[in-house]
Amino acid sequence: MNNGRFMVVIVLGLGLLSVGLTAFTVNERERAIKLQVGEVVRANYEPGIHFKIPIFQTVRKFPRRLLKIDDEPQRVFTLERTGMQVDYFVQWRIVDEVSFYTSTGGSLFFAEDRLREIVRNSVVTEFGKRTVQEAISVEREELMRDMLTTAAATAKGIGIELVDFRVKQVEFVEEARNSVYNRMREERARVAAQTRGQGREIESLIRSTAEKDRTIILADANKQGQIIRGEGDAKSAEIYADAYNQDPEFYAFYRSIDAYRNSMGKSGDVLVLDPDNEFFRYLNQSDGSR
Repeated sequence: MNNGRFMVVIVLGLGLLSVGLTAFTVNERERAIKLQVGEVVRANYEPGIHFKIPIFQTVRKFPRRLLKIDDEPQRVFTLERTGMQVDYFVQWRIVDEVSFYTSTGGSLFFAEDRLREIVRNSVVTEFGKRTVQEAISVEREELMRDMLTTAAATAKGIGIELVDFRVKQVEFVEEARNSVYNRMREERARVAAQTRGQGREIESLIRSTAEKDRTIILADANKQGQIIRGEGDAKSAEIYADAYNQDPEFYAFYRSIDAYRNSMGKSGDVLVLDPDNEFFRYLNQSDGSR
């Protein structure tokens, strides 16, 4: 009885050992390939339990998740041969496990080395096509897109997909920094001088236009004033003439009274005339006689 139980235990143990040697699992975060004597015999496993032949077949697993390379700042030269330090990172993942294994031997370390070289060549190539201004400001988004496109074409051959390529910081190297800043300062000064010159030109135009308009307005106003004064003088002469024609003696009397008021109406004025002077004719006739 004990021997029978012992045999059952041995059979169950051998069965579990056989299952353990032949079965393997692949989860949703992994990619797997089956190798037989170093050759790939199967890939593209779905998540779940799968089987292999013990000893003759082995299984290699690779991460399905996004991986990241945060490399050391790379020294590059722009189109005008200005040295710059570029700090960047790359996100990537394995999309073809068979190509990845045959190209890198399944080593993530070796794959990252290959990918660093590909990315560095892409950075050098794309920065070399652009000026400093284009690289640091104007075309930053386009620059990162072009670097990603250039590197992705090469990385695809080793079963890798580049998902994202980001430039974190771009700095001038020490020996080029001062000269670049001086050029930028001179360029800004040139633009400022040009803008001020344009402003002065516009100011001069506005002032000359305003002076011209002012002269025209004053001339028109003076012309209208002369016309109105002429019309007033004519009307006044006409009124005086009508008054004189209606009663010349009264008109002469009124003008004499007005002359008396203007000549003797101010304090401190002294007027020396002969009492029989024609100027006092109406005063001498103050008794009412004509």
